Amino acid sequence: MSSTAGGGSTQTGADAGPAARLGLASGMVVQELGWDNDTDDELRVAIEDAIDADMVDGDYGNVVDAVLLWWRQDDGDLVDGLVDALTDLVGGGAIWLLTPKVGRPNAVDAADIAEAAPIAGLSQTTTATVSKDWSATRLIAPKTPA
Repeated sequence: MSSTAGGGSTQTGADAGPAARLGLASGMVVQELGWDNDTDDELRVAIEDAIDADMVDGDYGNVVDAVLLWWRQDDGDLVDGLVDALTDLVGGGAIWLLTPKVGRPNAVDAADIAEAAPIAGLSQTTTATVSKDWSATRLIAPKTPA
């Protein structure tokens, strides 16, 4: 009945780090796109620790379980970026769109994400706070019959 420690979902527990909030676990292959000198290195390390491997880049050439897409307002057309991020994503996988939080330089308006996702064939499901300066939006492609 209270919002103090011990109550609520497991995501509010002390063990629920940013990688857990993103649903990333050991053995997953995570592709990182849009890395630059402003990305959050602590978040990157937490994700690599959680998956027990290095993240792969755009030249990986095989299917991935999730894509981490760092995106800033001045990175160009978001629809194009999302479509490109789908290239190696396995069916049922998620794109985590990482954008600077509101009020930070190059923040992406939530309306821009809401508009771009369906054009790229994606559905927006959740948003998570993953670091001091970055928010993550989970985007998934509809499952297609085999």
